[in-house]
Amino acid sequence: MESFIPEQKPKFGKIDAYADFKSNYVTSRHIEVWLPEHFRNDGSFEVFYIHDGQMLFDPKTTWNGSAWFVDQVSQKWMNDGKVRDFIVVGIWNGGVTRHIDYFPQKPYNLLNRDQKNKITKMLIEAGKINSDFNPISDDYLKFLTQELKPFIDKKYNIKTDRASTYVGGASMGGLISWYAQMEYPDVFGGAACMSTHWPGTFQLEDNYFPYASRLYLKHKIQDLTNQKIYFDYGNDNLDRLYPPLQSEINIIMTEYPPSLWRALLFDGHDHSEGSWHSRFHYPLEFLIGKNN
Repeated sequence: MESFIPEQKPKFGKIDAYADFKSNYVTSRHIEVWLPEHFRNDGSFEVFYIHDGQMLFDPKTTWNGSAWFVDQVSQKWMNDGKVRDFIVVGIWNGGVTRHIDYFPQKPYNLLNRDQKNKITKMLIEAGKINSDFNPISDDYLKFLTQELKPFIDKKYNIKTDRASTYVGGASMGGLISWYAQMEYPDVFGGAACMSTHWPGTFQLEDNYFPYASRLYLKHKIQDLTNQKIYFDYGNDNLDRLYPPLQSEINIIMTEYPPSLWRALLFDGHDHSEGSWHSRFHYPLEFLIGKNN
């Protein structure tokens, strides 16, 4: 029996909703495809996959009454001629599976047993899990690239090449987005990683995951060619954890051409949909800008 999907009502364009999209790799979840007002099914539009899809469009349907208003920002920037035409595929998170879906698996597997146990303890104390932590983000990315993308490519007459395909998200959604870019450089031409939750947990003491992520990134960045990566972060409430961690990432990123990556600090910005809404146009312009 299909579960109910709350209808997000965008101010601009329309949404095609696919309830309980089935997967052989992860739990079923809702998918919402936003089409701008001027959408033409003629193969000319690019595509932006964004995690935590239930938070993107309509605050009346979200758990906290907030949203990114992706439709409003995207429509305006297309209308103003600042970015190329694109659609948005909002991928709802799996609720209780969100942390295991989004937590980068290969960096985690670089940790020893004691370090993994500490991660488990931190996440249990934070109420994110209730047993041993075993991330399945590799399976989540298989769902994204081997099941969802082929469906979207067939359903909509859009551009399907790497240079026209982007992935993004915020917080844990930012974490899985850079991981997706590294694991599938031939699928995604760019990643938007906003308020990237580098700790993975909610404390830095005895947390070796950020270090493991840097080891993984330093190795995998060698596989990239001309893919773009956008990072940003604030410095208020939960985002206050990110500046020192992002600085370490930036050192590694200096090995990559400066025109292909950004890491922007937004002073005073907190960890909220309001902050991400206010700066969403920055990754749009960097990844899909007409001047690029």
